[in-house]
Amino acid sequence: MHKPHFQPSALPSFKAIDPTQIEPTIRALLDKNRDKLNELLSQETPFTWDNLMQPLEHMGDEFGKVWSPISHLHSVLETEALREAYNQALPLITEYHTEFLQNEALFKAMVGLAESKAFHTLDAAQRKIIENDIRDFKLAGIHLPLHQKRELAALQKKLSLLTTRFSENVLDATQHWTLHLTDANDLQGLPSQAMQLAIDNANRRRLKGFVLTLDLPSYSSAMKFLDNRAIRQKLYEAHTTRASDQGPDASKWDNAPIMADILKTRHDIAKLVGFDNFAAYSLATKMAKTPDDVLHFLNNLVEKSKPFAQTEYEEINALAQSLHAPTPLEAWDIAYYSEKLQSSQFSFSEEDVRPYFPVQKVLAGLFALVQQLYGLTIAADSSVQVWHPDVCFFNIHDEHGNLRGGFYIDLYTRPHKRDGAWMDDCRTRFRLNKNEIQSPVAYLTCNFMPKVSTEPALLTHEDVMTLFHEFGHCLHHLLTTVDYPSVAGINGVAWDAVEFPSQFMENFCWEKESLALISGHYQTNAPLPDDLFQKMIAAKHFQTGLQMLRQLEFALFDFRLHLEYNDAAPKPIQTILDDVRKAVAIIPIPAFNRFQNTFSHIFAGGYAAGYYSYKWAEVLSSDAYAKFEEQGIFNPETGKSFMHNILEVGGVREPMASFVAFRGREPHIDALLRHSGIT
Repeated sequence: MHKPHFQPSALPSFKAIDPTQIEPTIRALLDKNRDKLNELLSQETPFTWDNLMQPLEHMGDEFGKVWSPISHLHSVLETEALREAYNQALPLITEYHTEFLQNEALFKAMVGLAESKAFHTLDAAQRKIIENDIRDFKLAGIHLPLHQKRELAALQKKLSLLTTRFSENVLDATQHWTLHLTDANDLQGLPSQAMQLAIDNANRRRLKGFVLTLDLPSYSSAMKFLDNRAIRQKLYEAHTTRASDQGPDASKWDNAPIMADILKTRHDIAKLVGFDNFAAYSLATKMAKTPDDVLHFLNNLVEKSKPFAQTEYEEINALAQSLHAPTPLEAWDIAYYSEKLQSSQFSFSEEDVRPYFPVQKVLAGLFALVQQLYGLTIAADSSVQVWHPDVCFFNIHDEHGNLRGGFYIDLYTRPHKRDGAWMDDCRTRFRLNKNEIQSPVAYLTCNFMPKVSTEPALLTHEDVMTLFHEFGHCLHHLLTTVDYPSVAGINGVAWDAVEFPSQFMENFCWEKESLALISGHYQTNAPLPDDLFQKMIAAKHFQTGLQMLRQLEFALFDFRLHLEYNDAAPKPIQTILDDVRKAVAIIPIPAFNRFQNTFSHIFAGGYAAGYYSYKWAEVLSSDAYAKFEEQGIFNPETGKSFMHNILEVGGVREPMASFVAFRGREPHIDALLRHSGIT
């Protein structure tokens, strides 16, 4: 049977994106939308879904398909011209969205529709969109007098520019710094893949010897394995002072004043629309209802995990002393001696499994896994235009041969690409008419070590989990059966539940049956040896207390930063971070450390007063996965139930109701603690 696939003309033409045309194109499209909105609101007939909401969905979808590839290129293949064009267009977009949500005629039209008899004849997705829009109108200050609306609009525009500037400073500061070495003895201890990467980094810069960078594949390997303590210290200082007053070119990229401005701007927005602080404002669209709910949740986990973390830290020190390490240990020693401790306790290192995780084998196994779970077939499509030779496109079909969506994969670190790993939407599922559905498309982006020399790209097990995590987000976006973009896929999902499907996927990385699918030695295709698997499983809970505490430190810092902001006398950001560390952290942090200056999740992403979402959602994902453990990890009935009750419903249903529909009860925290080894 012929399986339908994406027509190349239906997907972005990245090569056709001309930075000089971005601003005029966006301006013209927004003006067109304004005219269309005025036309809709001038109708004299009663407002209905068909004559108001459906056209608005079309307007939003059309805009998204134009802006999404531009925004994506700004993250993964930035140029000076693209950055300038992006920053010209961003205020126009922010101004338009604020103007849209402050349109009193539109608000009254939606409220009238919500209060009409016709509302009860709409389906659940349609009703949810209207309810969400009315909520968002209120969060955008629809009730405010005109002068305050204008003030709010100016604040929103300012915030969008500040967060973009923060992100650009992180990218520039990261890519500006390199360490050129010419003596191979300085790199003793570095694994062969990381050594070859250092050589390749030097060759690209037309230098002899080796170059270490602050990109994660280079930096992380050096901090774990480099025997040369002085170089580890130099790397640590450079990495933790990026975009700060402590780093090189501080005056050029220091994010401190930008962060202070971001916090004040957010606080001012929250106060204007009637909230005490931005933390309370943030929770208006989340599962957690009050700041106390969040703080109690986080502090409860701190209490449970801190004793484990304390023991783990003592073990690092004991091992270091046995090896006659300098006393006391410094921050740049922790990863190095942790790696030695793991090797000592379990005869295991992440580098031991790297040869068994060539990228193509991992991807093929991942696709086979979701075929067993959900009946999906995933195949590459080389006809689709991409933005870089390393990027691939894949189609997803369900068990009936129906096209469910497609996704781009961009896996490797390179210059002019934002650090980290993320999923974003290229376009969203949308029923365009009775006979035609627009299939969703996603971007899956990582920053793994690229192939070096003649060898293929090889992943660590941590990399594999990152890939599974982001692919979980993709499935959430692509498998939706909701026909309206505003609540299809990841759209409209409470932010503290959006990490549920992604963290759920990570669990499969530890199962022997899954590993048989995703692993095979890159030279011989030999399966992961059982003794190595047993060592990896034995090391699964290695330092999970310290890892848990680190995430809780970030989450508490973020939440308190936005909860405790006082515009009369704002506490210095460093003071709040130091206070959180005093209560939570085990490992001493140097005074020069400016981690917060690159905390993009909260200062440039969507996690402001919401970083706790990772742990909140992990309670859901761990308990959901426990059902697979009970009934068989590849049990097709359990898989289909998860797909139908979690992945397909988009933002139509409240996340707790979806969880209960799958699990049969509300979540328990026990599975999270068990999966983390904290029992």
